[in-house]
Amino acid sequence: MIRVQAGLFDVGAELARFTAGRTDIGAVASFTGLVRDRHNGEAVTAMTLEHYPGMTEAELERIEAEARARWPLDDCLVIHRYGRMLPGEPIVLVLTASAHRAAAFEACAFLMDWLKTKAPFWKLEETPEGERWVEARASDDEAATRWER
Repeated sequence: MIRVQAGLFDVGAELARFTAGRTDIGAVASFTGLVRDRHNGEAVTAMTLEHYPGMTEAELERIEAEARARWPLDDCLVIHRYGRMLPGEPIVLVLTASAHRAAAFEACAFLMDWLKTKAPFWKLEETPEGERWVEARASDDEAATRWER
């Protein structure tokens, strides 16, 4: 399941809903991305994520489908926020459920690596010196290459 939303989400509540009544899963892996108050040693006071509605959801659904094709997942949840966010707020939540931990861990890592490099979001950071667009990082691209077929 994919959700792209502006509003905050509660990680604990999402995990509780995700696992409620599920006796068929043996493992849940999770990743929560948060807004940091520093980037490359410089203060960040807020971050705005921009996206193209429709295109973003379609790409996230494609990434989720790829994870489901590669691993025996019983369920999957990706929540990704857009709009203005403050340090400490959650940006993204990925939950993967499988009968065994290896599939859950690997699928969760895959989803985050591909979300970082393939999801159409653009980051604008607010700093005491002004605004700046965040460039893609080579380390994120390198991490994503391990999943290429």
